[in-house]
Amino acid sequence: MEYKIMIVEDDEIIAGAIAAKLQKYGLKTAIAEDFQRIDEEFLRYDPALLILDISLPFYNGYMWCEKIRQFSKVPVLYISSMSDNMNIIMAMNMGGDDYLAKPFDLDVLVAKVQALLRRAYDYKVDNEIIKVGDFILRIDDQSLIKGKQHIELTKNEFRILRTLFEAAGRLVSRDELMQKLWETNEFIDDNTLTVNIARLRKKLEDIGIYDFIITKKGQGYIIKDEDVH
Repeated sequence: MEYKIMIVEDDEIIAGAIAAKLQKYGLKTAIAEDFQRIDEEFLRYDPALLILDISLPFYNGYMWCEKIRQFSKVPVLYISSMSDNMNIIMAMNMGGDDYLAKPFDLDVLVAKVQALLRRAYDYKVDNEIIKVGDFILRIDDQSLIKGKQHIELTKNEFRILRTLFEAAGRLVSRDELMQKLWETNEFIDDNTLTVNIARLRKKLEDIGIYDFIITKKGQGYIIKDEDVH
């Protein structure tokens, strides 16, 4: 089943960031365009889940959720800068399934979306993937795929690539990568990171992939821009 997420958020930057993040996890997205006809767009998109801001032009998210609940039971995740208990209670009473206060971490949003999809559908993240350009990072077996090429990754190589994939287009500092590697409960220092990056590049070069991970001297690493779509 293909899971489409409808995003109702009037801040184009936030809406675009949410859509890009969800797409990396194999989810389709549709961003609302007409804030006077959200119910009509909902029916046209037929999403599996709705991400709904509360403060919107013309009518607020509460009104739209109440209206959509007249004909649909799809999960609704509210997002809002209003994080007081009254708004959270109102959101739940108006048909919401979960609530995320702004500013939020996109990884937390993905986790909430996946949890709601699991509850409502036969959604599994065992075969979870993250896509960047022509590259697919498989979460279940910690491997990298490009075309017919399949690369097995060590635990550290996988954590490095996952961090870079999730931040595609953004510079990732060495400190951030080392923090991720520490989660393996192994001793990690600056030299260990350098060695792991070198080994990862060698694996990529062995199958003809060059300059995918770009070093910004004294700053960190970024995935090659033209591979990010």
